[in-house]
Amino acid sequence: MTRPASTVRFESTRLGAAPALLARSAALSLPLPAVLWYHGLSATKETHRPELAALARAGFLAVGIDAVGHGERRAADFAERMTGPREKTDHVFLDFVFETAAEVPGLLDTLGAGGWADPERIAMGGVSMGAYVVYSALVDEPRLRAGVALLGRPDWPRARSPHLSAAAHYFPRPLLSITAGNDEIVPPHGTRALHEELAPLYATHPERLRYREIEGASHLMEPREWVRAVREAVAWFERFAR
Repeated sequence: MTRPASTVRFESTRLGAAPALLARSAALSLPLPAVLWYHGLSATKETHRPELAALARAGFLAVGIDAVGHGERRAADFAERMTGPREKTDHVFLDFVFETAAEVPGLLDTLGAGGWADPERIAMGGVSMGAYVVYSALVDEPRLRAGVALLGRPDWPRARSPHLSAAAHYFPRPLLSITAGNDEIVPPHGTRALHEELAPLYATHPERLRYREIEGASHLMEPREWVRAVREAVAWFERFAR
């Protein structure tokens, strides 16, 4: 849907313990349908100002969150913790993911109680590590209206890996996953397998489940592919999170 250009207002705040960057159209009044948006490893909420602005122009309250250990609450020993054998750094990485996902219910409560967001229309998107957070939060937080996961995966070497219980928790909520075919950092096979497993459950509503694998793309997408992926994410939220 084409919308007239509008001024986007940004506001830095805290939602409980989580530093947040809010974006919304200056022409719209609160409360609004909202999208929580999560960044990748070592990035911050400010990294995604363009994506937050795109969501705001589409009529959402876009809520960028600094993940646990990142941004305004970056761990003092972040570099040390993320240095060493892959087994060690993967463990730290997943700790960040789980701790960040565990905050989501409180964020939904705060956004609704504070009059920022319509509590019946809050969705969630994320990139790379942020996509891991999306897969986890969808298992534990049934109030999330829809999810978009870009360049992440749901199958982790832990007992609480989302792929182990997604079939029991995801349907009928809309889920869009976009992966890169040549991604050596976050290989796409686990996400592809999840969507294959979920497909029978969504047989009566196939439009609510979409998987796209960008052939030949790496984890750091070409700009044109990234622009297309973000447009798909915004369109997904416009369709399913209003």
